[in-house]
Amino acid sequence: MTRVAAVGDIHMGSESQGTLRPAFETLPDCADVLLLAGDLTRHGTPEEARVVAREITDLGVPVVAVLGNHDHHADRADEVTAVLRDAGARVLEGEATVVTHGGERIGVAGTKGFGGGFAGRCAGEFGEPVMKEFVRYSRLRADSLRGALEELAGDACDVRIALTHFSPVPDTLAGEPLEIYPFLGSYLLAEAIDSAGADLAVHGHAHSGTEHGLTSGGVTVRNVAQPVIGRAFHVYHLR
Repeated sequence: MTRVAAVGDIHMGSESQGTLRPAFETLPDCADVLLLAGDLTRHGTPEEARVVAREITDLGVPVVAVLGNHDHHADRADEVTAVLRDAGARVLEGEATVVTHGGERIGVAGTKGFGGGFAGRCAGEFGEPVMKEFVRYSRLRADSLRGALEELAGDACDVRIALTHFSPVPDTLAGEPLEIYPFLGSYLLAEAIDSAGADLAVHGHAHSGTEHGLTSGGVTVRNVAQPVIGRAFHVYHLR
């Protein structure tokens, strides 16, 4: 049994210090890994990242993260990433990592992802250069996720998890205005997950969405944005 703790959209600022640490310190008793699904800061500054870093340092379980759109806002994502890595987190963008805990080999493939919408109601790589650039960026993020999951397939993992900020399916957006679905996720992420295979897909971003979803290929999807799960983290059990 693999126990996966996950949360996203914690949006930490200077006054947030210590708000999650008491709950995070219970993780060794209930989880084998902590996944952070992006939007860890409010405005993407290194100062805010240092607040997050103090919350996750020396937790006793591995921490794996992706960044979200808020973490890119100040255009200092490389610095935010460095701060989190110095705190021991494995921060992924189109990469895979394998963490071990309690004898379990847990493979995580991560990317921020991007928007574009879902099958039948999605943007196409056609027309003006700026539109083609938008869709191309989303496709590249999805392709990197596929490659990372395929890499994990040869690593003898007990489970493989896709970690993104943007949603791969519309199911977990239920509750959000339909008009903004194209800015909350992309079907390209789900295609990558289904083609490469995964045991679980975790994302954030959709604060008014729904926790439970499923790709068309049958992969379980969970929206772990903190406003959705209503707690410091949620634990999922994978066999």
